[in-house]
Amino acid sequence: MTENTTTPANPATSAGQESIREPAVPVATTTRAPRRAWFALAVLMLPVLLVSIDNTVLSFALPEISLALAPTAAQQLWIIDAYPLVLAGLLVAMGSAGDRFGRRRMLLIGSVGFAVVSIGAAFAPTAEALIAARAALGFFGAMLMPSTLSLLRTVFTDREQRRLAIAIWATGFAAGSAFGPIVGGLLLEHFAWGSVFLLAVPVLVPLIILVPLLIPESRDPSPGRIDVISIVLSLAAMVPIVFGIKSIATDGLGGIGVQAILFGVFCAIWFVRRQLRSESPMLDVRLFTKGSFGGAVLVNLFSVIALVGFLYFVSQHLQLIAGLSPVSAGLALLPGLVAMIIAGLAVVPIARRVRPRVLVPVALTLSAAGYLVIALMTDAASIAPIVVAFVLLGVGIGAAETVSNELILSSAPPAKVGAASAVSETAYELGAVLGTAVLGSILAAHYRSALVLPASLTDAQAHAARETLAGTTAVADQLPTGVADDLLASAAAAFDGGVVLTSLIGVALMLGAAVIAAVTLRNPAATRD
Repeated sequence: MTENTTTPANPATSAGQESIREPAVPVATTTRAPRRAWFALAVLMLPVLLVSIDNTVLSFALPEISLALAPTAAQQLWIIDAYPLVLAGLLVAMGSAGDRFGRRRMLLIGSVGFAVVSIGAAFAPTAEALIAARAALGFFGAMLMPSTLSLLRTVFTDREQRRLAIAIWATGFAAGSAFGPIVGGLLLEHFAWGSVFLLAVPVLVPLIILVPLLIPESRDPSPGRIDVISIVLSLAAMVPIVFGIKSIATDGLGGIGVQAILFGVFCAIWFVRRQLRSESPMLDVRLFTKGSFGGAVLVNLFSVIALVGFLYFVSQHLQLIAGLSPVSAGLALLPGLVAMIIAGLAVVPIARRVRPRVLVPVALTLSAAGYLVIALMTDAASIAPIVVAFVLLGVGIGAAETVSNELILSSAPPAKVGAASAVSETAYELGAVLGTAVLGSILAAHYRSALVLPASLTDAQAHAARETLAGTTAVADQLPTGVADDLLASAAAAFDGGVVLTSLIGVALMLGAAVIAAVTLRNPAATRD
């Protein structure tokens, strides 16, 4: 995508690095944004919070959904993943559509569609219907996200104000993911599981009213063509890969999973080659060769995988093993949420003095320490280690996400900053998919292999117990007290054994991201075209 914005003057260097003299360019006149612009930012944050909350709000509703709709382990993961998967696959395409047809118009269309489908999801009668509704939410959600960042750049023409606005945007994106379980817990304490979807209606109604009043229309006067083949290829790359990961976790390497992954990789290579040959690519993959751009995208991806994967298993542990109510489980994560928000904003002045290749690795190491706390946790009934772990994880990810998003935009040439923002959002959504697809599948596979079932169970009961922790809990309710206690004890041991394994993978993931950051996050002004 090509942003319809004025080319800025010489880009500022990264924090803590020497000034680099660049060729003189015409200096555009920019003005400080009025108070009205900050109200516009508040309105644009509504879809950001909603879409990011939707990525994790189901983590806390999942136990109740499992009891109500009885999904299989694979369906349970697809209920979580259908939304971010479709969203990630269509973000760049919808961004291009916004350039062509108007970003404000796409935002409004997406808001109306998202609200309507959310009502349908709230009353889905089966697991299959809920998966379909989640996919439709991803379609309309993809209209929301590229529009918010593009319109934000239109509203804030002063670079310093825009940097702060982007930091607020990035912090809201990360914090929304952590806020999801708390919102879910509060709703589930008083209402049925469908209430987590109805949340979208009161959030989007004021947006539909206020956007036309506060935000001008913005579009690219010379947009590239809409490439239908590239849109299909992007989806054909991601869906089979995620499906393959889930299939391998369920059936092993002998199933269809490997074939699905190979087909997805083939489509991904085809997509990249098509973009390289196109005069107006849907996604300019050459951006990944520009300075610290690729490294910052990988930091975003790994950070979100770690965050969403953590919330996936911790939400189940707190409710089904530690025995907390949804509200109590959500409140247990509140300190981590607050820490994430504070870290995301506090890192802005720090980033002016400390180099990204130092600051981001330190932040990611803190996140690795959070996962290590979970891996070493010995008392399943204690929530203190989980609180401490999420605070460490939240501080690290909140700081790293803010810095990496700024680097993604500043590393790209001015004419390609719209495509850069779409890549940033795509990395986030793909990370949300892989967080449950990879870590969730590994956890599910370990749980099934380690669970010891009583000999008295029927075939139907044994099948339900092996599928999910919630299924085991439901089966235990049908058994005599002694047998039920043995089953629940085995389930807790199997699940927490899987948590230890996935936590160690989370440690490796965060340390790997820290190494990538240390090697790749250079001064964008030094490498920028």
